[in-house]
Amino acid sequence: MTIALIVIAAIIFLVLVVFFVIFNRLIRLRNRAKNAWHQIDVQLKRRYDLLPEFARVVQGYAQHEKETFESVTKARNQAMNESNVGQKGTAEDGLTGAISSVFMVAENYPSLKADQEFRNFAKEIATTENRIAGARKYYNGAVMYYENACQGFPGNIVVRMMKSRFPTFEYFEMQDRALAAVPGVDI
Repeated sequence: MTIALIVIAAIIFLVLVVFFVIFNRLIRLRNRAKNAWHQIDVQLKRRYDLLPEFARVVQGYAQHEKETFESVTKARNQAMNESNVGQKGTAEDGLTGAISSVFMVAENYPSLKADQEFRNFAKEIATTENRIAGARKYYNGAVMYYENACQGFPGNIVVRMMKSRFPTFEYFEMQDRALAAVPGVDI
């Protein structure tokens, strides 16, 4: 009888240890995905902050291109106001397209392309776009690892038991055409 109790206690102890190990792993993966999103958010905010000054520089040269600058402002505001990851990706596609249109306008103004302030902003925007792409890749990887751990056995059992602690995350997807439209800086 005592051997049976010892075996049952050992099994219960082993199940609890496995549960806590899996629980802690899921918490680490969830927090990694959240942190990765914050890294994207930092880069997006950096881009949002650059755009008004960049538009000001370009607008000084291309004053009759008002619609282009209004589309950048509208796209920026929409992207800033989205909180859902999927909707933010769509809004960011629109903003990337609007930024590309500013660079296309700049092609018509050789004196603008030669302006040092324009060139500096163009470099900053290109650098920021690269950072966003890297942060997006890291975030999507973190989400994939988290989702794999949540959906695989035995993690799925822990997730079902504590569903409110383990939300699902959306991937931050931007259309390939929008990323291809990000202008290179030819200086």
